[in-house]
Amino acid sequence: MLQLLNELGLFVRPHLYQIAMMIVATLLVIFGNDVNQMIRRQISGLHFLLRALIFVLVCAFGYGYLLVWFSPLLADGLAQIPLQWVAPAVVAILLTLGLLAERKKQL
Repeated sequence: MLQLLNELGLFVRPHLYQIAMMIVATLLVIFGNDVNQMIRRQISGLHFLLRALIFVLVCAFGYGYLLVWFSPLLADGLAQIPLQWVAPAVVAILLTLGLLAERKKQL
């Protein structure tokens, strides 16, 4: 069993950056609406053009920055997991994301 987990870990390890980016992007999709609603409440009294500019800045640059900044950090964190636990940890994270999405009515 340990041999199988090690082989799965060796298969997954080269793809940790892409996996981390997928996790961060999924979290942004799951919680993006909540963030957008919070920002919408904060800027509701502003002029339309300013609201549109803030929305574009938050969505394009804010979410993009979070994705680019946090993905390498998460990939480094995942790389610290012992080899035999990398694949089970990724599966557990994906299942947790699925449960979060289901709970937030994203599925």
